[in-house]
Amino acid sequence: MIHLIVGNTGSGKTTYAKGLKEETQAIIFSIDKWNKTLFLDDKTEDDGLEWFLERIERAENIILNLLSQLEHAGTDSILDLGLSKFEHREKFRNFAEENGFDIKLHYLDIPKEVRWERICRRNKEKGDSFEFEVSEANFNFMESWFEIPQSHELECSVVITK
Repeated sequence: MIHLIVGNTGSGKTTYAKGLKEETQAIIFSIDKWNKTLFLDDKTEDDGLEWFLERIERAENIILNLLSQLEHAGTDSILDLGLSKFEHREKFRNFAEENGFDIKLHYLDIPKEVRWERICRRNKEKGDSFEFEVSEANFNFMESWFEIPQSHELECSVVITK
């Protein structure tokens, strides 16, 4: 089973993924950790969204290969990749369908005020789910970037509202 964790910034995707891992013994792929480890040290002030998206695409090419290996080994995977856009989610749904893998969407539908409070706390405490600071400008950008899952995406999914 491939688990897609979907939610806007601060919704608790990484924390939720860790809890799901305990239930399923799955392997987590967290794009924040990949970005911090592989790319952030190389980022310059001139590098913007396209710079990130290109690197995320490269990382996901490796992740797709690993997902296939895990599925054939009978091990679940958890994708904590943001999955902010319908098209991005479709990429993984199509991959699963083409390969005969089961997939389940988990949508964390958390109010903006709660998410912003969580971001402020995470930035300050720098706890387990902290990989890098999220500014108010970045948070607000993601508010307009994120595409709420469509009703057909939510069929047979898990929806978390708190």
